[in-house]
Amino acid sequence: MKAGEQRQPAYLAINPLGKVPAVRHGEALVTEQVAITIYLADLFPQAGLTPALNDPLRGPYLRWIAYYGSSFEPALIDKFMQREPAPITQSPYADYDTMLGALEAQLSKGPYLLGERMTAADVLWGVAFSWTMMFGIVPKKDVFVRYAERMTARPAFQRITAADDEMAAQHAKAAGV
Repeated sequence: MKAGEQRQPAYLAINPLGKVPAVRHGEALVTEQVAITIYLADLFPQAGLTPALNDPLRGPYLRWIAYYGSSFEPALIDKFMQREPAPITQSPYADYDTMLGALEAQLSKGPYLLGERMTAADVLWGVAFSWTMMFGIVPKKDVFVRYAERMTARPAFQRITAADDEMAAQHAKAAGV
C-alpha cells in the first residue's frame, strides 16, 4: 500500500475500488473486510470462530460483523475527515457517540462481543480498536483498551504480526528502501 500498488491496473482488475484486502480462494474472489471475515470463518468451521447457522448466537455474531462496515467505518471516516454527519434520521450510524456507546455497552458484558465466546467478529474488532485508538480516532476507554489488548495478545495475532513485519521488510528491501 505504501507503494500505491493497490491503485495499479493489475490490482484494480481484482478490486476496482483499490481497497485492500482481497482474498482469492479457488474461483472465489472476496473483497471487503467484513465479507472476508465471514467467508474465512465459514470456510474453516473447525477453527470455532463462527456460530453455526442454527446457533442462537449466529444472529448477534452477524450483527456485530455487519455493524463494523455499516456503522463503525462510516462514523470513523466522518470523524477523521471532520465532516458533519448526516441528520440522525438519514445516518447509517445515528451519531458517533451513540455508535461507539453501543459497542462499549456490548463489550462491557463480557470479554468478547458475544460474552464468553470469541468469534471471528472479535478478530475483526480487536484489530480495528487497536488501530483506531493508536491514531486517536477512538478514545482509549478502559473497555476498548482491555479488549484490544486481549485480542492482540493472542498467539495467532502475534504470529500474523510477525509474518506481516517480515513481508514488509522483504518488500522494503526489494524496493531498495
